[in-house]
Amino acid sequence: MVQQKKIILLHPTGNMNTRAALRGFFDAGILGRFDTCIACFRNTFLYLLSGIPFLKDLRRREYPEYLKQFVRTRPMREAGRQIVSRIKIKSLLKHEFGFFCIDKVCRDLDKHVAKTIKHHHEQFAAVYAYDNCAFDTFSEVKSHNMKCILDMPTGYWKAMRELLSEERESNQAWAMTLRGFNDSEEKLRRKDLELAMADKIYVASSFTKKTMELYPGKLAEIEVIPYGFPPVRRSRVYQPFGTRKIKALFVGGLSQQKGLSYLFEAVNGLENHIELTIVGRGDLDGCPALESALERLNYIPSLPHNEILDLMSEHDLFIFPSLFDGFGLVITEAMSQGTPVITTERTCGPDIITHGKDGWIVKAGSAKPIRELLMDFIRHPETLQEAGRNAMMTAASRPWNCYEQELAASVKRFLNGNC
Repeated sequence: MVQQKKIILLHPTGNMNTRAALRGFFDAGILGRFDTCIACFRNTFLYLLSGIPFLKDLRRREYPEYLKQFVRTRPMREAGRQIVSRIKIKSLLKHEFGFFCIDKVCRDLDKHVAKTIKHHHEQFAAVYAYDNCAFDTFSEVKSHNMKCILDMPTGYWKAMRELLSEERESNQAWAMTLRGFNDSEEKLRRKDLELAMADKIYVASSFTKKTMELYPGKLAEIEVIPYGFPPVRRSRVYQPFGTRKIKALFVGGLSQQKGLSYLFEAVNGLENHIELTIVGRGDLDGCPALESALERLNYIPSLPHNEILDLMSEHDLFIFPSLFDGFGLVITEAMSQGTPVITTERTCGPDIITHGKDGWIVKAGSAKPIRELLMDFIRHPETLQEAGRNAMMTAASRPWNCYEQELAASVKRFLNGNC
C-alpha cells in the first residue's frame, strides 16, 4: 500500500480560512505539520495565562487538541508584536522595518520553515503557504523533490495599484486612507518570486484570479475555491418596517479601499429613511473627510466578533462597496445572519450572490448604483426581508466544511498527480 503524501502548512496567525484548511487537510489525511507563531491548547500553561486580561488575545490562538501533534510554533516575534501593539510603540511596528512588524513576523516564520525543509524534506511532499510568507520556504523546496502550493487571499499587487492609483488621483480627499502603496521594491520582488515558484495557486474568488492576469510571466494553474459561510442564525426574526427607518450597516477597515466615500455619498440626503452604522478602525485624524462623515452617523470603532454577528442580525441591509478585496468575509457573515448585502464585482460577491435574489452586485467606484438600490428599498422595504431569507438559504448551502473538503480534495489530487 502506497503511503499518503503529506504537506507542511504554514501561517503566522492561523486565521479563519487557514483553520478551515487545517481541518480539511487533517480529515483528508494529508496534514504532516502546521507551523505557526503562537498556538494555545486547553489545560496548558499558555491557556491558563490567557485568563489574564492583558493576555486574553491568546485565546484567539486556541486550536483543538487533535492538532497538537502537528503544531510547531515560533512565538517570539509574534508575542513581541502583540505586546508592543498594546503599549503602542509605533517605531517597533513600522511597516516592513519595525522589529516586531507583521512583515518581520512573516519573514521569521518563513526562514524557520525553510530550515525545517532543509533537514527534514524527505518527510513531506509539499508546502502549502500563503502570500508574503513563502519566499525562503519555496526557495528551499525547489532544492528537493517537493511541490510549492501558494494560497493568495488577496489580489495581485500590480492590479491593486492600477485600480487604486486611479482612485487616489480622482478622489484626493480620501487618498490618504489608501495604504497599498508603501511596500518596498524588495518586498514586491519576493511576492512575485513566490508566484513564480508556485506549482499550484489557490484563490477564494474569481476577482482575485482575474487580478493575476497582470502578472508579467506564466503562472501555474489557479483554482478558485470560495470560502464557506458561518453557521446560519435560524432564530432571525424580521421586524416589520411600518414607519421605521431602514437600518444599514458597514463593517471593515475605514479606508477608501473599501469604497467608503461612495457609501457616504449614496446615503447622503436619505437620513430620514436610512440609518447607517459604521464599525471599524481607521486614521480619523489623517482624513478630515472621513472624520466629518462619521460625525453624522452611528460610529463604533470596534466590537468582538460575536457582537458583530449580533449587530448584523439586527440590521436590514449590509453595504460593502469595496474597490479591491480578495474575498470579503464580512459578506458571508452578514448573509449568514439573514442580512442581504450590496457589494461590488471586486469582491467574492459574483461567486456567491445571485443579483436581485439574495443580494446585489454593483459596479465599484460609484455611488449611483448604490443610491438607486436604496431608493428602491425605501419604496419597497419588504424586498430586503425576502432577500435576507434567501441569503440565509445560500449560506446554509455552503458551510465552512464545504470549503475544507473541496480544498483538501483538490490538494490531494495535486499531490497524487491527478490535477
